[in-house]
Amino acid sequence: MDCTIRPALADDAADISGVILRALRETNAKDFTDDIIERVERSFSPDAVRQLIGKRTVFVATLDRVVVGTASLDGSVVRTVFVTPDVQARGIGKLLMAAIERTARERNIFALTVPSSVTAETFYAKLGFNAVRDSYHGDERTIIMERWLGE
Repeated sequence: MDCTIRPALADDAADISGVILRALRETNAKDFTDDIIERVERSFSPDAVRQLIGKRTVFVATLDRVVVGTASLDGSVVRTVFVTPDVQARGIGKLLMAAIERTARERNIFALTVPSSVTAETFYAKLGFNAVRDSYHGDERTIIMERWLGE
């Protein structure tokens, strides 16, 4: 697997949106109601993703120049970590998180927080994140997790 992690470009917005929507529908759907999935999907249209690229540090993972994953850093908060379902569990999410961690360290950020979906809680725990508390947006449960990066 020759996976490349690079900063996202505005031109990647439609591809990033596609990755997120597929992951929501195929991976996260087992943990969330259709109403929650539909609500979250509205936040990740190509135009919405393009705006996020302008506000956050967004990375993409590519295989043969095809976008297959994304992750972003918003201050010290990790957001929008998704990998296309057919290439999940191959280390792509871990590579994206390594890029996030490197960026945080370069910015002298010593702790990362991630609002994890129920689906991703085990993934973040394997990377050293610890659950701190639950947060609810209506009936959507999010697990707030933190990881100390050290100095």
